[in-house]
Amino acid sequence: MGEISKDSLKTKLLQLECHFTWELLKDDSDLDDLEDRLHDQLEFLFPNCRSMVYNLLAYVNQLKGNNVEALANLQKAEELIQEIQDDDISTKIITTYGNYAWIYYDMDKLENANTYLGKVEDICKMLLSTSPYKVPVSDVYGEKGWALLKFCGQYYEKAKECFQKALEKDPEGPEWNSGYATVVYRLEGFNNKKYTPEDCESVELLRRAIKLNPKDTVVKALLGLKLQDMNRSEEGEKYIKEALAKTPNLPYLLRYVAKFYRRQGRVDDAIKLLKRAVSFTPRSGFLHHQLGISYRKKMMQLKNASKTNYHDRRESSKQIQELIRYAIYHFECNVEQKTKFVYAKIDLANMYVEANQHDKAEGMFQKALRMEKLTDAEKQQIYYNYGRFQQRQKKSDSEAIRYYTAGLRLQNRSAERDLCQKALQSLAKRMIQENGADASGFGLLGLIHQLNGEKKEAIECYEKALELDPDNEEYLSGLCNMRLSI
Repeated sequence: MGEISKDSLKTKLLQLECHFTWELLKDDSDLDDLEDRLHDQLEFLFPNCRSMVYNLLAYVNQLKGNNVEALANLQKAEELIQEIQDDDISTKIITTYGNYAWIYYDMDKLENANTYLGKVEDICKMLLSTSPYKVPVSDVYGEKGWALLKFCGQYYEKAKECFQKALEKDPEGPEWNSGYATVVYRLEGFNNKKYTPEDCESVELLRRAIKLNPKDTVVKALLGLKLQDMNRSEEGEKYIKEALAKTPNLPYLLRYVAKFYRRQGRVDDAIKLLKRAVSFTPRSGFLHHQLGISYRKKMMQLKNASKTNYHDRRESSKQIQELIRYAIYHFECNVEQKTKFVYAKIDLANMYVEANQHDKAEGMFQKALRMEKLTDAEKQQIYYNYGRFQQRQKKSDSEAIRYYTAGLRLQNRSAERDLCQKALQSLAKRMIQENGADASGFGLLGLIHQLNGEKKEAIECYEKALELDPDNEEYLSGLCNMRLSI
């Protein structure tokens, strides 16, 4: 083995196109949850693409330190690809060979690693690639796209680019069309806004994906949900019903159908479908989160109804407490399964508040605040909800202002940023009404205008604040910054 230099071998391995060179970072995903999801998908999804699932599963195994299991999954991927009776087997298996080489290298079995590196080189020569270790084919771009899509949300933009490259090579590929439509749909969902036909790219992409692969009921459900987003629920429900009729026991479909019904107000129907889905995939954090949301919505419906129905208030109170317990249970399951899913922690903290378990709520908010690699939208969610908790349950306006302001300082446009602003404005106006000689209300309004780029209004508010508190350095600094920026 001394003939093979480990350093020179690694230099070659780094040129491969496979999961080990795609920058799928261990800390960016909850590996236990990802592993569970991939096992579920092997059973319920990807009838024609299981090799891609086994490849990603092998990579996750290696990240968790289990090379033996990783090799077993690569062998399953290779066997599935070998069963394909067409001319594209070489382009489909090249990623698997690259993964083999990396895992054997990690095990210090350099001869084995070099053997698989040679297999990649042979394919590259056969396909007349200009590189000895990679070929620009749709199968590689597409598999990379799916791996990025499944690994974590912050990789969606990269996944979109990969699917675009795959489609340039193979415009009619059903897997790549489905992948591209799915990632665009999810990216649009991050924007948290209503869409019109003019600015919604995913609708036509989803329609095309369905046309190329009519059996993909999950994509059909995504189209139904997107149409619902666009206030075209009647049209969307047509796709939902068609999908449900074709695969009534597919958990990945049931969760989206349940979401559609929940947003329609049909909460009991949503809960029924989600319970069916959980019976198939009991460790699905997503399903538990959706159940928690559904029970929460039913609880809110009952709360609102009890305000006007005095005769049934005692019975409603019992039902409300029961629904709160159900919601807490499922949110706790989600937090346990998906440790990096910040929204579940916020939902659970708020439900602890509903149960008057304020210490537990505080602890869960603190866990959310300590999370790393959060997006600005996720931070705004935490800051607004924790600020509200401080204001309403802890009766601390100063801490509420601190967190509302932190949310407003982030320039990401979101519903939570708007809520932070409204909460701050309400607090500032109350300060002024309760004590007109207190400068803090005007100072807070000045800061709000400053963070929104409203320079004239900010100057006016800071000037009023300084009239009441001439020596306040914070107001003076804000006023100077605004005047200098004009």
